[in-house]
Amino acid sequence: MKLPTCCRLAAAALALALCAGCGSPEPSQQIESIVQTSTPGASSPQISESGNFTPPEPLTAAFDEAAAQTDNGVFWDTSHLSQGYVAVRTDQPGKIKFLLTYQGDTDSAPSQYSYLLPADGSSAIIPLQLGDGDYELAVCQNISGDKYSYLSRQTVSVALEDEFAPFLRPSIYIPYSPDSACVTKASELTAGAADEVDAVGRIYDYIVKNIAYDTPKAESIGTDYYPDPDETLATGKGICVDYAALAAAMLRSQGIPTKLITGYVAPNDLYHAWNMIWLEETGWITVEFEVKPGVWNRVDTTFAAGGAGSKYIGDGSNYTDFRTY
Repeated sequence: MKLPTCCRLAAAALALALCAGCGSPEPSQQIESIVQTSTPGASSPQISESGNFTPPEPLTAAFDEAAAQTDNGVFWDTSHLSQGYVAVRTDQPGKIKFLLTYQGDTDSAPSQYSYLLPADGSSAIIPLQLGDGDYELAVCQNISGDKYSYLSRQTVSVALEDEFAPFLRPSIYIPYSPDSACVTKASELTAGAADEVDAVGRIYDYIVKNIAYDTPKAESIGTDYYPDPDETLATGKGICVDYAALAAAMLRSQGIPTKLITGYVAPNDLYHAWNMIWLEETGWITVEFEVKPGVWNRVDTTFAAGGAGSKYIGDGSNYTDFRTY
């Protein structure tokens, strides 16, 4: 049942939750919310003639040893650029970071992302979430303090096969595979769903009702933290980035384009994480928010779950997107 308009607006205005420890805070920077109005490609969910939600097979992302090239102890797999990611690993010792720089519009400053690579030499999936264009990719080794030197770098030109490709696959911030527990749970929850709106609602409701906010973790988490959706599902608790990563993994596995956004919420500019989802259909998922067609919709499961307590709750005045994963 739909709420009166005034109640819907009030509920939407309340959909803010803050987490003062989800990853390392980055410098305050005002950027516009990401809004796109084109339609998904062939990998988007389909509605069967019977009206049942029929998700595609989960899309994967993996390091391809056969396609890898080696440079100074860095193993590059750039064979999946059109699918929205690059895979990399290194056998070099010490603290190793991956630096991604995207120029974009020549009139704007480059966008830059950094990721701590696994210390055990396993591969990392780095998303190319900023769209078509030239990216500089670099692997850097810590030499002392906060100083790094380049081990290997290259520039690649990206032309995505589908603009939603980076938001339909696993990545370093949203790790999962077809046999992950969170994917199995998402498939169970969406079985028999009427459409993609119903599917999102079922996943949203499950996370809200079954994941508790972990205040001690929020107050003690260190830098370079990466969420683990299966761990969040198993423990039934997490901080804002855990909520957002679990939601993204579950929704992406069902063919629903989903972003994990990190940024700030006024008035105190506290660092936080939430999701944005793409739905072609319009309708209510729960009373907490309303889905609008043809745009990325903001979804904040941390708040809906009653997480963080008053210490982390903003006044609902503003989200400022900073990073997109």
